[in-house]
Amino acid sequence: MLAPYACQPAASRGRLHPENMSTFRSPFQRDRDRIIHSSAFRRLKHKTQVFVEHEGDYYRTRLTHTIEVAQVARTIAGQLGLNTDLAEAVALAHDLGHPPFGHTGEDALALLMAPYGGFDHNAQALRIVTRLERHYADFDGLNLTWETLEGIAKHNGPVTGPHASGSHAVGSGPLPYALAAVNALWDLDLGTFASAEAQVAAVADDVAYNHHDLHDGLRAGLFTEADLMELPVTGPAFAEVDRLWPGLDLARRRHEALRRVFGVMVEDVIAVARGRLQASNPQSVDEIRAMDGPIIRFSKPLYQNLKAIKSFLFTRMYRAPPVLVERQRVTAVVNDLFPLFLAQPGLLPEDWQGDVAAAGADRTALARVVLDYVAGMTDRFALQEHARLIGGND
Repeated sequence: MLAPYACQPAASRGRLHPENMSTFRSPFQRDRDRIIHSSAFRRLKHKTQVFVEHEGDYYRTRLTHTIEVAQVARTIAGQLGLNTDLAEAVALAHDLGHPPFGHTGEDALALLMAPYGGFDHNAQALRIVTRLERHYADFDGLNLTWETLEGIAKHNGPVTGPHASGSHAVGSGPLPYALAAVNALWDLDLGTFASAEAQVAAVADDVAYNHHDLHDGLRAGLFTEADLMELPVTGPAFAEVDRLWPGLDLARRRHEALRRVFGVMVEDVIAVARGRLQASNPQSVDEIRAMDGPIIRFSKPLYQNLKAIKSFLFTRMYRAPPVLVERQRVTAVVNDLFPLFLAQPGLLPEDWQGDVAAAGADRTALARVVLDYVAGMTDRFALQEHARLIGGND
């Protein structure tokens, strides 16, 4: 039974294009399934999380990361009486807008698109699910429910208004054009917090990458278990494993310690949310949206400890010399491809030429078509196209 503050499927605000209800799936289950079957979701298999996709079979890709986020989101949502299907749908869609090469590709495209309305991967995810997926006879996009679109737009927090915060917030500034276009069609209440289910998806994202980036960094040799023994949360986790299983082999010791780190984060979120929900006693999802802060979050002590871990990862992993070399290489790939297609849109595939023709002489419209194409590329396809069109050993 769902809690009163959960998103109730029967109370959904519906879809932009009305459809008959499914006979065996709730609206949010239907959203989840459409996301999983989308082309953009499949392409996440070959998109960077931290390491470029083809560098090793054991490193996380954007797809495996997304699956882990969805698993964590379902677990937390279920424990809090929330709608697990909606939490899962938002989690599965949250990174659909990521371009090739992870945040490096996003940074490059943001600079290239600055004259044309900017680039933001949350906004691009909305563009994908409302326009760029073109499979259905009656509409462009996936025709997701309002609640799922809201979750994609503001799972990290309000985008506008006094409570706006985080990397996707604009405060009183202009919205990214892709978000503005969707919001003009259907008001997503960008100044309020999202549902508790969407907030769960955001925290699940933090849980997943804090856990798996430690694992991938160890596998890549960017730091050692001895380094992690000096950090909060990870140090006590390794110490407990050593106490319980002295002399455990390296791979098992690593796994046992990091799964304890994972457990600490999940248990903390659930405990904090239960306490905050009990104290505020919200009786509807709209009461969750109207709060002056997120209802789903880490405790302050754990949040501070995770900041220390993130600072360590930033220095030792995200800005490690071999990663920086790769960042420079793939930034050059994006910086070469985007202006090439903008100057010669005839190089885009045949099925993109209708969008090119619709853009006409409008330089901004054409840049946005080129962005959609480049942002949709996988790592391997971007490298292949760069080698084919520009040359060099990619």
